[in-house]
Amino acid sequence: MILNAILIGLSLCADCFAVTLCSSFLVSREEVRKKVATVAVVFVLIHVGFLLGGWALGAFATNLIAGHVAHFERIAHIIGFLLLLYVGLEMFIDGVRSKSEHLNLDGIGGIILGSVATSIDAAAVGLSMALNGAPWAEIAPVAVSLVVFTVISVVVGMLSGSFLGRKLGHSARIVGGLVLIGLGIHILL
Repeated sequence: MILNAILIGLSLCADCFAVTLCSSFLVSREEVRKKVATVAVVFVLIHVGFLLGGWALGAFATNLIAGHVAHFERIAHIIGFLLLLYVGLEMFIDGVRSKSEHLNLDGIGGIILGSVATSIDAAAVGLSMALNGAPWAEIAPVAVSLVVFTVISVVVGMLSGSFLGRKLGHSARIVGGLVLIGLGIHILL
């Protein structure tokens, strides 16, 4: 059960790492140090909130939703794709224009958008666990794992992105935007 929780936590944080990495390409080291705690807290709250919300929804309405799970998961994937497409296109366009104005994790709106985009799958995982009869004792270790790996992915992603951004400049934003669009397409498929 612990290994399963670790693997789920790791897999749910892969896109969190990608978003924080790509979104911090043009952020200075000093800005990253100021913002990393806020970004980590918001990402953790939304990630775990979506996981537990999906699980609670599934536990509450198992009989009503059981026949429509495929539709819910498909809608969740489409929403995740659209959010990542938006963030990725903004980054790509700003990189091509070589503007210093860009969508990043500076403001609370950007932080929430990035977090929601990476948390849709957590809701689907929570829902599927509930539909498979997972009790609280099984979801709690997954939530703890998600907290740990979300914090790690945000810190490493932001620090790495800032470092790479200093080395590569605006071209890093173009690449980062393309990575996020590709991640969105992967979610959609």
